[in-house]
Amino acid sequence: MTDIYNTLQTFLGGSFVNYFNRFGRQWQVYIQADDPFRSNAEQIGQFYVRNSNNNPVPLSAVTQIRRRFGPEFTMRYNLYRAAQIQVLPAPGFSSAQAMRALEEVFARTMPREMGYDYLGMSFQEKKAQQGISPIAIFGFSLLFVFLILAGLYESWSLPFSVLLSTPVAVFGTLGALYLRRGVTSAIFPPVMVQIENNVFAQIGLVMIIGLVAKNAILIVEFAKVEFENGATVTEAALAGARLRLRPIVMTSLAFIAGCLPLAFASGSGAVARQVLGTGVIGGMVAATGIAIFFIPAGFCLVERITFSIRRVANRKKPIRFSGSGAETGET
Repeated sequence: MTDIYNTLQTFLGGSFVNYFNRFGRQWQVYIQADDPFRSNAEQIGQFYVRNSNNNPVPLSAVTQIRRRFGPEFTMRYNLYRAAQIQVLPAPGFSSAQAMRALEEVFARTMPREMGYDYLGMSFQEKKAQQGISPIAIFGFSLLFVFLILAGLYESWSLPFSVLLSTPVAVFGTLGALYLRRGVTSAIFPPVMVQIENNVFAQIGLVMIIGLVAKNAILIVEFAKVEFENGATVTEAALAGARLRLRPIVMTSLAFIAGCLPLAFASGSGAVARQVLGTGVIGGMVAATGIAIFFIPAGFCLVERITFSIRRVANRKKPIRFSGSGAETGET
């Protein structure tokens, strides 16, 4: 049996012999039958093995050929026999929706002793879904921005006037994604239309929080200085808005123009760039055209509320007297 298997392996497949050096390079030596003599299995009668009497015997005398059909290999996953399925979602559907549909169909049609698991990018996506949710990420981003602003202004109230414009920018981002998804195919036929709120849109949202905070800082910082120099809250807010309007508009327009190639990208990976560019442009347009008017109003509102709270707190604060008699009085 060993001679038969070695003969089949050598002539039909190939058998490694050794290496040799030539022309300054190392070459490998294999022995196998020439192509015309191993094109089909019925030609094994042309190969011989020796019997116990050392006489050559054709392989056709000791073998029988039958055609059987089956898989080239058996796939196993975690030591279980498995079948691999590659799925491409239909246009307009996300990978999460496709996985959810597969799980529902599997639960309805497959027997109880069968299971499923994910590989590659799908496995990583499932692991990411089990981690921190996007809501928590946005919450932490707002918290860190608030703490940084509180340390910058040395105040717990002024960061609120900066962050009050953030919802407007978020609304602009989501609105741009929604409008782009509905009208892109009619206006820009070459541009793909799989525009949705995915991980790239969420990255753009986190970016917009910082950009909107930057615009608000330009106004609030100058208004705070004017207010501390003796101006009223309204006068300080208007002065900061007048002084910082032109720099904010110029930098915002430059940023929007720089993101236009992302919004109308094409080629490999274009959808990711389109989603990121569309969301960032929509948020910046809303922040520049709408939220910029909320920043001075938010500054006035926060300062007046803070002043009212301090006045009420000082009115209820006990006053201590030092002397020989009673040492505590209250007004």
